Amino acid sequence: MKRVVTAGLVVWMVFMMAGQATAEYKARIMLAGTVTMEHPVMIAARNFADLIKERSNGRIEITLHPDYDKGERKMAVYLQEGRIDMTIISTGPLGDFSPSISILDFPFMFRDFNHVDQVMDGPIGNNLLKDLDKANITGLAFWESGFRHLTNSKRPIKNVEDAKGLSIRTMENKVHMASWKAAGLDPTPISYSELYRALQQNIVDCQENPVATFYNTKFWETGQKHFSLTSHIYSPAPILMNKKLFDAMPEKDQEMFRNTAREVARFQRKIARDAEAAKLQEIEEKGVVVVRDVNRESFKKAMSPVYGEFGAQFPKAEIEAIMNVK
Repeated sequence: MKRVVTAGLVVWMVFMMAGQATAEYKARIMLAGTVTMEHPVMIAARNFADLIKERSNGRIEITLHPDYDKGERKMAVYLQEGRIDMTIISTGPLGDFSPSISILDFPFMFRDFNHVDQVMDGPIGNNLLKDLDKANITGLAFWESGFRHLTNSKRPIKNVEDAKGLSIRTMENKVHMASWKAAGLDPTPISYSELYRALQQNIVDCQENPVATFYNTKFWETGQKHFSLTSHIYSPAPILMNKKLFDAMPEKDQEMFRNTAREVARFQRKIARDAEAAKLQEIEEKGVVVVRDVNRESFKKAMSPVYGEFGAQFPKAEIEAIMNVK
């Protein structure tokens, strides 16, 4: 028996004497997430881990580490370096590692969830996942965080004029920062792991996240009492794996991981979307004012200059290819 040890992983490979062909592959894999086990992403991660264990007949075990307090950008670094084996993070900070994926972070690019599914599960999504290979990251499938919405501690926001002059926390993402600056706000990149404290200390007035993230992190406790359903940016949450680890797997296990990740993607998106209405109602019961009649067109118009600003990096034809998917 040959034993190979990597950070966060112990792999046992039993070799047959004749031809040194691999007879068995066993692995214990660490999947770290930035959210709690109650979040749809981690609920799906549990489902994914269970299916992998079942389908590998117990050869491969995935251990889950929720609420891994490192911030999404650092999680990507740790994944590259092999300190963690797998993670599920938003695409926001991934642009620093694989620039092509930032095309998904433009404002008001997606019409609805059906549009999202056609792009993420089609050739465009597959090509973006393949591009991650260059960053020593294997993208298995697109799960989701959801459409992002604007919250703040100051006042109800129905249109872009109401938001002007406020400070806002963003991810470490140039497109996000440029979008809010174009809308008249003052963007500040703050790691997700530091966001709760930053809101408590009034370092920024606003933050923007999907419903499930706001709900699970209990941002209303920080004074974020106004929730505007802006749906300004859609955030995928790809399930990712260290490429060196993935490449060391037998081909049949690689295929099992990809197919299972895609299968669970449908489950993950469904539970996330189905739960939004109930979560919004509970948020309102906590004293948060949910503004539903948002003038999204005012935000869309204000943020539109970012398409020209990043035109050299993301040609118009590539953006239109996503927008025109039916």
